[in-house]
Amino acid sequence: MGTHQEYYVPQQSHWPIVAATGIFLTLGGLAMVLSDMRQNQDMGLSLGVFLVGSLVMAYMFAGWFGNVISESHEGLYSNQLTASFRKGMGWFIFSEVMFFAAFFGVLFYVRVLSIPWIGGEGDKGMAHMLWPDFAAQWPLLVNPDPEKFPSPDAIIDPWHIPLLNTILLVTSSFTLTFAHHALKAGNRAKIKLFMLVTLALGITFLGFQAYEYMEAYNHLNLTLETGVYASTFFLLTGFHGAHVTVGTIILLVVFVRVLKGHFTADNHFAFEAGAWYWHFVDVVWLMLFMLVYVF
Repeated sequence: MGTHQEYYVPQQSHWPIVAATGIFLTLGGLAMVLSDMRQNQDMGLSLGVFLVGSLVMAYMFAGWFGNVISESHEGLYSNQLTASFRKGMGWFIFSEVMFFAAFFGVLFYVRVLSIPWIGGEGDKGMAHMLWPDFAAQWPLLVNPDPEKFPSPDAIIDPWHIPLLNTILLVTSSFTLTFAHHALKAGNRAKIKLFMLVTLALGITFLGFQAYEYMEAYNHLNLTLETGVYASTFFLLTGFHGAHVTVGTIILLVVFVRVLKGHFTADNHFAFEAGAWYWHFVDVVWLMLFMLVYVF
């Protein structure tokens, strides 16, 4: 029979309500921004709502996780609770897998089913009667009705910035793994070095992606309004970039905690959770690079 352990149950908290409010304002503000962009309207109010939501979310994360860190340092967490944290993080990453699976499913539907049907292929291919000169190919650079829906001039070359970003992210996974091994070995100097390198690689990745987006909008006419290829491109790479941003913030917090000496060789789940998330983001990017940029 297993031995009974005490399971710490925290007091009632206001943080879930703060989180719900922040999510509502952030996503609502983002929807308003996209709507204003499409209608060429002033985005002052929309950006304000989005900014307030982002600040509420930052306040919630700082306060809620600060409470968790304090409770951990007070020795309130048992092995049983630590196991529940691991399971919770595992389920969270699984939910993220399904999140991206839905968007990759959209890409599959458009490329394998929708565009061939529009081109006249299969028993559902009647749309060629509306657009007889439509060329069903991917990437789609000529839309079925280019007068109403302008087409992009070109696509992103995968063998420049995307390849460089792939190298950066893959390298960052290695440096983060090296930092994890250094933590287990108790080598604080190496932990700090490899964490700094990992953070620098992640921030550089985001910088290159921002530059890529500016090039796409300003020189390639690759925007959210130029067809399904551009829409799926920004949908997948944009959400991935958001996840890299979140991952970078997580690793920055972990790095600060390393500087404060919070982790030991046997007790460092927060470090492991951040590493799991970062490796997941890395794997998603490899799929994006192959399916969005290359093929």
